Amino acid sequence: MRRRDFVMGVAAGGAVSALSTPALVQPAAARILRFVPQANLAHPDPVWSTATMATINGFMIWDTLYGVDRTLTPKPQMCEGSEVSDDGLAWTFTLREGLMFHDGEPVRAADCVMSIRRWAERNPFGQLLAARMDEIAALDDRRFRIRLKRPYPPMLYALAGTSACFMMPERMAATPSSKAITEFVGSGPYRFLPDQWVSGVKAEYARFDGYRPRQEAPDCYAGGKVAHFDRVHWSIQPDPATAAAALRTGEVDWVEQPLLDLVPSLKRARGVKVEPFDPMGTVYMLVFNHLQAPFNNEKLRRALLPAVDQADFVRAIVGDQDDLGRTGVGFFPLGSPSASTVGMEALTSPRSIARARELVAASGYAGEPVVLMEPSDVAPLSAVAQVAADLFKKVGLNVRSDTMDLATMVARRNKKEPVDQGGWSCFPVQWNGLPVATPLSNPLSASGPNGWIGWPSSPAREALRSEWLDAGSEAERRRVSEAVQREAFASVPFIPACQYYQPAAFRDDLTGFVKSPFSVFWGVRRV
Repeated sequence: MRRRDFVMGVAAGGAVSALSTPALVQPAAARILRFVPQANLAHPDPVWSTATMATINGFMIWDTLYGVDRTLTPKPQMCEGSEVSDDGLAWTFTLREGLMFHDGEPVRAADCVMSIRRWAERNPFGQLLAARMDEIAALDDRRFRIRLKRPYPPMLYALAGTSACFMMPERMAATPSSKAITEFVGSGPYRFLPDQWVSGVKAEYARFDGYRPRQEAPDCYAGGKVAHFDRVHWSIQPDPATAAAALRTGEVDWVEQPLLDLVPSLKRARGVKVEPFDPMGTVYMLVFNHLQAPFNNEKLRRALLPAVDQADFVRAIVGDQDDLGRTGVGFFPLGSPSASTVGMEALTSPRSIARARELVAASGYAGEPVVLMEPSDVAPLSAVAQVAADLFKKVGLNVRSDTMDLATMVARRNKKEPVDQGGWSCFPVQWNGLPVATPLSNPLSASGPNGWIGWPSSPAREALRSEWLDAGSEAERRRVSEAVQREAFASVPFIPACQYYQPAAFRDDLTGFVKSPFSVFWGVRRV
């Protein structure tokens, strides 16, 4: 064996740091963090659901074996370390001592084995790992081993939390990934309180006193995850003006995504701060249903590109706050290692509705209905959907916008049936930059009905994704990423709409926020 890696070793009403003031002497209200999330928590299972709120919930209540820091370097989290054989075909992982689930049971290697298996059924990184896996088995309570048929170089990155590989008890992880779990025993710093969860209204969390944070400073998803609050209350507030008013008066402590029209006034509000936390920003996309007409037609998808003006999407989201939006976005987020200018002329050359109409007509489009889902309770997604609807009409598509809340859209987007049977044609989606920063991201999956929502199929892109897995250097990975983008502009799995940097708003007596793609609650405390 060769040791490649073995490491030992926002709003008002937050709680005072448990490191500085004993919780028993703090006012009760000061030990509660009141949070307004960007959308409803429709279901807490972060494997069964790829919804953003399910992932944020996942980071609250479950922990990961590894976590990436701000440089995207994987660091041990629940693991004490790992060893890999010289031929790269055997990985042995060792858990830290004293890890405990929220029901008081110890975290065992068998729990991790089953959690990885379930995650690998749904996640692109996991699916590619599973294809190369010969065996995964517990060696004892603290060690498990993965034997491979072929090397899998991004093993630690895949497990590092960017793709929601959360560790659950074995009995829960035995649930097929196509079925949602029904209990929520976690391994992370906060406990989920299922009897206090009311979808569309609230979710409640309590600090888990049995959690053992690492002794390093928090850094993105790595380091010590210290919970400074006794309770965290999520208040689902579909009206952004009401959420902003509650923040001004101190009724809530942290509004995750304030309406951008209200950001200038919040910046002027006494006791309120406004700051973006995600260093890579948020990417907006238009996702197509590749299984049903009319967007099962590659020529039609490609025909839309000359009409797509990313500046229209930016303006619809940020208005005159131009510093928050970016255009020139390809199939990887700006600022990521995979971003490039390859093929970008498809989106950056002079825009032409007339040219798009010609290409639509030449594509064979026969007037089939286009059902565009619009989540009205998430302002940026609603804005993207409205711009898309206008674009579709201008190029000659028979478009119908179906307005619904995000939770309904998240459920409906799983339907593969035609539109006359309750299906859909297109919907807007937002992704934090980090999860979509490589060719292995969900939106770039190309395995058809077994892939991510939209179910695009491209043997060429799947081959390139596999090639990226085997790349032995950053230069080689970049070359493959460029080839993936070139192929994506030909097959158009989705349309990159724009990128922007959503600020959060919070009471000014809170500090310790961790810069990361998803909102995380460890480190946050009152000063």
